Amino acid sequence: MENFTQNGLNPAACAEQDGVGVHSPRRRQRLLQLLKTAGVLHSARLEQVLATVPRHFFVDPALAQRAYEDCALPIGFGQTISHPSTVARMTEWLYADAQQPMQNVLEIGTGSGYQTAILSALSQSVFSVERIAELSRQAQERLAQLKVENVTFYTADGHWGLPAEAPFDGILSAASPETVPPELLMQLRIGGRLVIPIGSSPQQLFGFIRHEQGIEQVALGNVSFVPMRKGVAS
Repeated sequence: MENFTQNGLNPAACAEQDGVGVHSPRRRQRLLQLLKTAGVLHSARLEQVLATVPRHFFVDPALAQRAYEDCALPIGFGQTISHPSTVARMTEWLYADAQQPMQNVLEIGTGSGYQTAILSALSQSVFSVERIAELSRQAQERLAQLKVENVTFYTADGHWGLPAEAPFDGILSAASPETVPPELLMQLRIGGRLVIPIGSSPQQLFGFIRHEQGIEQVALGNVSFVPMRKGVAS
């Protein structure tokens, strides 16, 4: 499919997870239309990716009937899969200036792997960090079923980023620290972007762009995310 990377998201493998009713592509299209009407989704390229990724595949089967509502859903271990509108807003901002797939992208908080799958379609290489090993394992299994080959998974503390793979064209965090970790800003290449929620209550979504002369900060509105915790879960 156009704009998908060679080893990233596999549309045919995604389609194998579709069915009827709550698993149907029509349900996804209805959600995307709501996001467009609400002014959240503008990018045709991102719309194509969101129309391909089966969100129901990343949630517990008991919650599949809610997979295409604009809501967060539990995925175990006190974690959630983010609102589709939030995923769209963060991803669209991260890739706003990208005329072609980004080379190196870092994801903080693998979670269910849903956001990871989306990043894989828009990037040459994705490095995904998760502090809960079992969530990382489950996400790896899901992406293997979707034949995604351009994601490398790590179990680590997201505060520190991934210096061995830096610099990154983009960093997306699905967990909220109290303040932005300076390590993440320093691991951006010049021109690179970081999108991250900050704070506890209320949380604010911010975008950061690293320029030669310093860091540009952009406020992107209110959000609700799990906190970014330190260390690796036992």
